[in-house]
Formats: sequence, structure tokens, C-alpha cells
Amino acid sequence: MDFAVKGTVLPVLEATLEQGEGLISTHGDLGWMSPTIQLSQTTGGKGFMKAAKRMVGGAGLFLTRYTSEGGRGTVVFPAKLPGNIINVEVTPEKSFYVHRSGFLCGTEGIEASVSMQQKKMVGGFFGGMGFFLQHLQGEGIAWLEISGEMFEYDLPPGETLRVHPTHVGAFEEGVQFSVSTIPGLSNKMFGGNGFFVATLTGPGKVWLQSMSITQLAVEIADHLPGSDSSSSASNVGGLIGGLLKG
Repeated sequence: MDFAVKGTVLPVLEATLEQGEGLISTHGDLGWMSPTIQLSQTTGGKGFMKAAKRMVGGAGLFLTRYTSEGGRGTVVFPAKLPGNIINVEVTPEKSFYVHRSGFLCGTEGIEASVSMQQKKMVGGFFGGMGFFLQHLQGEGIAWLEISGEMFEYDLPPGETLRVHPTHVGAFEEGVQFSVSTIPGLSNKMFGGNGFFVATLTGPGKVWLQSMSITQLAVEIADHLPGSDSSSSASNVGGLIGGLLKG
């Protein structure tokens, strides 16, 4: 099995599979493939509840398995937004949390589910991606999509970063994560940064992203004619999501 990240602003992951080798991916991530690549659907092999949690988190009830049958084959997964594609090694001792649309694909030993990291549900829901994160466990290689420019931090024990939730790309299992409100009433009402901030505390690696689909939708909404920005943001978010997935 060979892999190569190709392209510049909108990269793709090109995977070349030998006979019988396979990959898993969330729904809607396929770009193009060889005729030898066969598709099948799976709940991930860990029971219906994990699959149902993944669906609630927006990742879909099923995962797609891509298997090379009848010889060597190639399958390509494009990035959803301009940015970066990176790989991480998942082991039984080290799992990873990724933003809700950040898992691109992985080898068949990867288990992808949705983790409800935030104990305070209100903070999680209104913090955007703070509540729903994809949890990658098992053993194998996983490829992640980090949108915009990528910034990596290796946090020592006790060191903390406070980040707008939409800019959290991924982090290792050892990193403590929570979502809380921005302190100060005037900051909440007039600061323009929303009500919530994510806190990440080491030890462990953190990958931050300069762009998110939510941020992109809001910025585009301000330039649409005939509607206010709040309603446009919602409409554009659905429109862009539909276009990118469809």
C-alpha cells in the first residue's frame, strides 16, 4: 500500500492498493478511483451505538470500505477545503481527536467514532465543533484534513492554549480539552468572537487550522445581496456543505 499527497492549495491523497488491501473513509470523501476498487458499507464493526453516535455528530451512520479486487488499484480522496493533509499513527496506546469533518481515510485497523468530549452540553452545542469530535482509535495510519494554514504545537504538561473552537484541527489523546464561555459580559456581547472558547492543556500535540467551513460560510454571507448576515450564514453554511458533499 502506497500513499502520496498531491497538489498544492487543494491537495488530494492518492492511495495505491495491492490486491486485497483496503481503506475506510467517512461518507462523501471519494474523488476518483480505478475500476479494480470495490466499495462496501460498514458500521465500523463496533456495534450500532457507536455508529449512531457517529451519525449524530454529522459523520454518517456508515463508513465506506474501499478494497482492491482483481489487481492493483488507486483511490483518491480530495480535501474539502484549501489546506493540508497529514497522517498520524494510531496505536492502542495513542488515539486522536479530530474536528468533525477532519478524518479523511485510514487503514482498516482504524476505528472512527464520535466522542462527546464536552461535559457541559450547552457549551458544546453552541461552541460549534467543541461538542462533537471524531475519535480515532485502534491500530493503523489515519489521514486528517486540516483546513487553511496548519500550526502544530507540542504542549508540555500543564501548558494551555485557548482557541476559538472552529480552529481546533486535531489533538492527541493525552491533551485535556474543554469548552467554556469567554469571560466578561462586554466581551461576549461586543467582542465579535462568539460566546465560547476551547481550552487545550498538555501534554501532547495539537494541530490548529486557520480556516473552517463555518468561518468560510459566515464570511461569504456578509457579501450576499438581499439578506442579513445572520440568516445568510445559516443558508450559506447549508449551501456550501451541500455543494462540497454533493
